[in-house]
Amino acid sequence: MMELILCTDIPELGQVGEVVRVSTGYARNYLLPYKKALLASPKNVARLERERKEREVKEAQILTEAQKLADQIGKLSITIAKEVGEEEKLFGSVTTAEIVQELAKENVVIDKKTLLLSEPIKKLGVYNLEVRLHSQVKASVKLWVVKK
Repeated sequence: MMELILCTDIPELGQVGEVVRVSTGYARNYLLPYKKALLASPKNVARLERERKEREVKEAQILTEAQKLADQIGKLSITIAKEVGEEEKLFGSVTTAEIVQELAKENVVIDKKTLLLSEPIKKLGVYNLEVRLHSQVKASVKLWVVKK
């Protein structure tokens, strides 16, 4: 048996950073050659711990920035003017790209994949859109769709 530190998540074995005991053959033939694990030497354990701490600090920074951006987005209300036909229905729909472009005019830069639309916007009105900035941070922006 060998003690190894996992470098990637392996189902039924463990998560990144865990120290696991596996058979010598499994370690030599699969885990070590494919760089899925490292030997659990004191040097490697210390390096892994240092990398984990750096990752936690970086994740905390990303979370803080996402919260600041969520506060900024929450205060915004954007307006998009579109051509309409009968019964106040839009020609086409309001796209996420158009919404992101309007947010950019307000100095808020986000990826269009972070905008969550439950259904296409095809009518005039006021919509509250959810923006997922981080797995733990969501924001809401008010969108006004008006007649051009």
